[in-house]
Amino acid sequence: MEFDNAFEVPLPPEQAWPLLLDIERIAPCMPGAELTEVVDDRTYKGRTHVRLGPVALSFGGVVTFEEIDAAARACKVTAQGTDSKGRGGANATVAFRIEPSAGGSTVKVHTSLALTGTVAQYGRSTAIVQATAAQLIKQFAEALRAELAANPPAAAA
Repeated sequence: MEFDNAFEVPLPPEQAWPLLLDIERIAPCMPGAELTEVVDDRTYKGRTHVRLGPVALSFGGVVTFEEIDAAARACKVTAQGTDSKGRGGANATVAFRIEPSAGGSTVKVHTSLALTGTVAQYGRSTAIVQATAAQLIKQFAEALRAELAANPPAAAA
């Protein structure tokens, strides 16, 4: 299944871009996510807990930056995770790009998601998955704004 989301970052694109590539800083902003290992400068391991309708799921997996286009401020990330109870997994390809907006930057996100095993049954309703993704993006954006308010980036020289 595929879906699109967007959120605002109160920074100009030239400041929002490096922030969104700073996984160690932004991972705590993602609801239910925990960064467990930095494998290299493009690969990260972690866990995430998510509720899909009435079912609570916990995934362990790997996130990899496959493509980074600094000039276009766009990148493609793959994420692969397995449910901790052996009920299946999730594979996602996420492409995002940053565009200037009146309030700073708009981050446009396109996700292609495949669920496997019993997990696929929980997520068979595209509407539930899209609603869950929209809620997670909203909570992430709110937490990111709070992080920026508490720890603003250094002013450009």
